[in-house]
Amino acid sequence: MQQEIRTCDLFCGVGGSSRGAAMAGATPVAGLDMWGMATDAYAVNFPCAQTYRMKASSLKPQRLMDDVGKIDLLLASPECTAHSVAKGKKPGCEKSRGTAFEVIRFAKVLHPRWIVVENVLQMQRWARFDEWKSKLQSLGYHINSGVLDARYFSTPTSRRRLFVVCDREQEPSLPDQKNETKKTVSSILGRGESNSSPWPLSEVRTPERALATLERAERAIESLGDNTPFIMVYYGSDGAGGYQRLDRPLRTVTTLDRFAYVRPTKFGHEMRMLQPTELAAAMGFPTEHQLPKSTRREKIKLIGNAVCPRVMAAVVKTLTTPREAESKTAILRGREV
Repeated sequence: MQQEIRTCDLFCGVGGSSRGAAMAGATPVAGLDMWGMATDAYAVNFPCAQTYRMKASSLKPQRLMDDVGKIDLLLASPECTAHSVAKGKKPGCEKSRGTAFEVIRFAKVLHPRWIVVENVLQMQRWARFDEWKSKLQSLGYHINSGVLDARYFSTPTSRRRLFVVCDREQEPSLPDQKNETKKTVSSILGRGESNSSPWPLSEVRTPERALATLERAERAIESLGDNTPFIMVYYGSDGAGGYQRLDRPLRTVTTLDRFAYVRPTKFGHEMRMLQPTELAAAMGFPTEHQLPKSTRREKIKLIGNAVCPRVMAAVVKTLTTPREAESKTAILRGREV
């Protein structure tokens, strides 16, 4: 890796991409997001970086360059919710999808050697996806893309996302997915909990409990047994029964409050929802990465929208590490000089 890789993070959110880039040895120097909670979190975690609270379309790339100088690596996670099939072809949705073209606008001026774009898998079915890639190619970039799952990158959650990697100088590669993580839900339970003030749990079987919740719990208990703790999963449609074991990675973290920890006691089963710090741990954020002072709902939304740092770290390291052929060329050039 070169001496310093200066990184700009468009649509930075809570800073998952920048955290991953930093883990790979890069230096975050700028982050942009229109959501105040996101930029608050970004500024706290990357105090040496310039933070912009605005739409990407409102920032002139030349201003960014004047503020922070050269950019080697451009990271971007454009708006992704509009790529959902349920969103249809509404004009507002196409405008949201079109935020991906901000990457082109910034690349034209910043001329970064590398670009990494992360998004949901459905982006590949976007009507303008090929046009978008062609515009990147017209700027001189070699492009590769693929789907990576966080559970193959020492992250205790399953999260499949599309990564598009670009390199001006050579064909880019994506990291291998060979070894599934050994980290499980059990490894995140209690992250951020105070010994003096533990999180309260409530009885599962109560008259006030929603029928659907009781049915999920009963299916899990019938399958796993009376003495096995488990995670109850809300808003799922994969036929898994609305629960999962603790001895495997957490199912995909979303912007919804969808996971409850259930454990047996001698008085019956009790439960609590997973806390934001536990969800952040499931996404692979290190303990030093701070969440903003905000509501629980806002924290979960930030985490659910984030990029898993360890996945981005692997992507950046693979993309920016000189390959053997490139290293030999550099040595030969040095001898010629």
